[in-house]
Amino acid sequence: MPFPVTIVTPVDGPAGARRQLELLEAALIRTGLELRRLGDEGRYTERPGMLAHVARSSSAVLYGLHLTVGRSQDGPEEPADAAAIRTAAEFVHAIRGHNDRVPILLFGEQLTARRIPQSVLSRIDGVVNAYEDTPDFLARKIQREVSHYLGQLAPPFFAALMRYANDGAYSWHCPGHSGGTGFLKSPIGTLFHDFFGENLLRADVCNAVEELGQLLDHTGPIADSERLAAKTFRADHLFFVTNGTSTSNKIVWNSLVGPGDIVAVDRNCHKSVLHAIVLTGAVPIYLMPTRNRAGVIGPIPRREFTAEALREKIEASPLIADKNRRIRLLTLTQSTYDGIIYRADEIREILDGVVDAIHFDEAWLPHASFHDLYEGMHGVANDRTRTASTVVYATQSTHKLLAGLSQASQILVQDSADGRFDDRVFAQAYRMHTSTSPQYAIIASCDVSAEMMAGKRGPALVEETITEAMEFRRTVIRIGAESPDWWFGVWGPDTPPRTGLPERSEWELTAGAAWHGFDRVDDGFAMLDPIKVTLTTPGLTVHGEFSPPGAPSIPGVVLARYLAEHGVVVEKTGLYSLFVLFTIGITKGRWNSLIAELHRFKSAYAGNAKIERLMPAFAAAFPGYVGRGLRDICEALHTTYHDADLAELSTAIYTEPVEQVTLPTTAWTAMAAGQVEHVPVAELAGRTTAVLLTPYPPGIPLLVPGERISATIVRFLRHEQILARRWPGFTGITHGVDGDDENRTVACLRE
Repeated sequence: MPFPVTIVTPVDGPAGARRQLELLEAALIRTGLELRRLGDEGRYTERPGMLAHVARSSSAVLYGLHLTVGRSQDGPEEPADAAAIRTAAEFVHAIRGHNDRVPILLFGEQLTARRIPQSVLSRIDGVVNAYEDTPDFLARKIQREVSHYLGQLAPPFFAALMRYANDGAYSWHCPGHSGGTGFLKSPIGTLFHDFFGENLLRADVCNAVEELGQLLDHTGPIADSERLAAKTFRADHLFFVTNGTSTSNKIVWNSLVGPGDIVAVDRNCHKSVLHAIVLTGAVPIYLMPTRNRAGVIGPIPRREFTAEALREKIEASPLIADKNRRIRLLTLTQSTYDGIIYRADEIREILDGVVDAIHFDEAWLPHASFHDLYEGMHGVANDRTRTASTVVYATQSTHKLLAGLSQASQILVQDSADGRFDDRVFAQAYRMHTSTSPQYAIIASCDVSAEMMAGKRGPALVEETITEAMEFRRTVIRIGAESPDWWFGVWGPDTPPRTGLPERSEWELTAGAAWHGFDRVDDGFAMLDPIKVTLTTPGLTVHGEFSPPGAPSIPGVVLARYLAEHGVVVEKTGLYSLFVLFTIGITKGRWNSLIAELHRFKSAYAGNAKIERLMPAFAAAFPGYVGRGLRDICEALHTTYHDADLAELSTAIYTEPVEQVTLPTTAWTAMAAGQVEHVPVAELAGRTTAVLLTPYPPGIPLLVPGERISATIVRFLRHEQILARRWPGFTGITHGVDGDDENRTVACLRE
């Protein structure tokens, strides 16, 4: 059994009680239950990791509470060992902080409600007295608690899927591997079968299996699980999506937006939102964020969200003929890739009645509704004040920070006070973008991910994540303070070197704080999510100041290449930074291993280690670096960045004014019809792009189809081309640019 009964013995207790506990353990084993013993003299609250493991891995917890009995002056008996009761209360409280459902039973002698305080009684599931019943009867009582708990563990859809997969029924429907047996008819198929396992393949079924419900119609166990998830995430409606939040965004858009509708969009949004503009034929106006010179995207100013500012953008747009049309939808990236999140409650209030619907793209923020640190900073929460007429949507990638499989996503909806959400139109848009052959393992992971966050479990998981991120940040800062020369840094506020959770006020962006490097910041409007950690390397400040020659300088891509070859893969790379994402799966061992690798890199840099010794796989792929030292490469690449003033250039391409020439959908249609020219990079200035231009890293679109290509953007693309020739393996790529390093072109509208 993967979930043993955990028996906790904080003290030995009377000899008779020890014997009764031994007899009970033997009886439990006879019932087929697996046991785990735990005894540590009551020192439980000092070991939170152990407590979390007990709470999450047990089928039941049996806690030994042995009390001595004294007599008060008034005569009635009372527990003389107050310390034992206090320890038991602390233990029960700690377990319930991680799991509000696992059965907890007290074991002792003559334990009664009269002797056990209410703070303990209200959180346990029963009392087992040593001499009142036979060990076999008590074992059956505990087994019943275990069976009930494990029987209720799986949420509706996952439970139905397990029942179906374990039923042994023959499959006469697709997929053609028929529960995995098709793979066993080939050696390579057998290898595939053994790698992924029979359960996954038995659970890979067709939508013809009626007892599992229908994702396209939201019926059966799938609908039951979506309703439970909606309650967990405080939404009026919640829908699982198996094609990622890119598809979730398109579903929301196709349910609301049509040709000619005015939409307001965060200029640094995910490309799926821009794809939605193309698909729907919408007319966009853009909300412009700030950026610092280290390449970190900052917040959109508060004024950009006001009715007056939005009206000014409509008046200035060359693509909007009817200046009196309302804004149909506003989409905001909540959180940015770098962890900036807005005060969502304020935005909802500002925009209520100004736009028909608000869409918070919370791909990187599904955890926010489970901790007080983020209160008011996430889009949907039906226990807060509703908007009067504007419907609020949020799309979340449960696979990014929670426990979903890749492509697991969900759409949350909060009705306005006048109830304008049209589920009939939404259902049609959902079916348009959802496969008729969804992967049931992804649906199950949506289900399980939501269930993991229900009750006390979600807040406990998120708090652990925040704590681990803060400990990592504090460790990096401490090592830097103790280092005689240089060390890495973390982008964020200069918080005191204390332990525990962060103070929210310290993480809110303010205009007077120098740490963030943003030119325009409104006090109290946005904050940095501390679990999104940008690890900085020497060489560039947030204000765009390069290190002088001879000073330590380590471009982020070099460190990222080193870490990848040593088993550490980061989320995103900047000029002199790496993005390290803390999720519910991060452990102390994992981030301490990263710290150790940073130490090894520093030693290799100091010794100018040869690249073929330090990174043999990279050297084999790019033999031109063989014989060169790590420090020499870093310094030479740093000089290249400095001479091109890449910090300023990579900021300017995102912040300079953009000229809209035609609708994005018109430009895309021209490309699909072959009415484009593939223009060499050197000749692009002044031409109109027919494609998205998206530099990786960071993966934020630079230009949208139908926009004019500026001289600054051409300079960036030409420099990217030079870097690719001079520094193969250490450069990014811009999606939308075709050809090799020598002959790069972009699809542009014909003149």
